[in-house]
Amino acid sequence: MLLQIPDVLTSEQVAHARYQLETSKWVDGRVTAGYQSALVKDNMQLPEDHPVARELGDMILESLQRNALFVSAALPLRVFPPLFNCYRGGHSFGNHVDNAIRQIKGTPLCIRTDLSATLFLAEPDEYDGGELQVEDTYGCHSVKLPAGHMVLYPSTSLHNVQPVTRGARIASFFWIQSMVRDDAERTLLFDLDTAIQRLSLDIPDHPAAVQLTAVYHNLVRRWAHV
Repeated sequence: MLLQIPDVLTSEQVAHARYQLETSKWVDGRVTAGYQSALVKDNMQLPEDHPVARELGDMILESLQRNALFVSAALPLRVFPPLFNCYRGGHSFGNHVDNAIRQIKGTPLCIRTDLSATLFLAEPDEYDGGELQVEDTYGCHSVKLPAGHMVLYPSTSLHNVQPVTRGARIASFFWIQSMVRDDAERTLLFDLDTAIQRLSLDIPDHPAAVQLTAVYHNLVRRWAHV
């Protein structure tokens, strides 16, 4: 499932993040790439342990906790501390698949990457190119969202970032370990949760909502690993 999640950050939060990032020192983005990814990765990145990365990462994580659409779709167990990158002057990232396991720097904690997320911090008209292209069984999807919006997609997907030929593409990226590791099961739960919410809005107090909610939670019990 590929899902666009609008307004993860407010315009004020985006402006704050942009100011902080534009006054910080970037490093070669290959510092967090695996062997194969490093061969096709060409961008700049904020160091993982940079104070700005930690501050902005905490801001994003707090926003995600309050985002009902994200919680419903991802069923997050752990979220990797958000990282930040910048593409400009022809930077790109060729076709690759994200590493299956990521270790959180400075800790013994590892997460399984079930879902990948890109949170856009630059407006689409600020740069040319830079589309995130994600391949699945239905073809190739091209994503370029307004600042503050996020795209969520399975980490098993082959994906790339197209060359940026004008301006700068600034974004945060990170991974999620879900309580439900199987994408098909997670998608069914998301669809069921969405239907229950619509039913509750359209026909409040309908007894079917209680029955469907019971089905939802019983499926979570069957499929979740916590």
